[in-house]
Amino acid sequence: MFPAESLRDWRGESVIDPDGDKIGDLEAVYVDTLDDQPAFATVRVGFIGRHRLVLVPLAGATVTPKAVRVRVAKKLASTAPSIDVDGELAATDEPAVFAHYDLPYQPGISGARRLARR
Repeated sequence: MFPAESLRDWRGESVIDPDGDKIGDLEAVYVDTLDDQPAFATVRVGFIGRHRLVLVPLAGATVTPKAVRVRVAKKLASTAPSIDVDGELAATDEPAVFAHYDLPYQPGISGARRLARR
């Protein structure tokens, strides 16, 4: 996996699925608070005037010259829980994001947030 700092350099670049279909544009990276490794990216999707951010897992993601390729299909990502383009993921919404992708969820240490925006 590449460090979160490298992913920040890709802000605004395309995020594509395994088939090369564009999901949207990378907006931010959320790291796992347990190990400070990139866990999810917020991806800007939608149409002009109706944009929203969906969270897409970064496990197994790779970078190409012009995009970040994730391991989830565009259709699955487009139906993921979303937040406003100027919002941030609420701690209470974290379990739903993990559940959407059938990923195990465990709160951070002492019940703290599991994901942090970087």
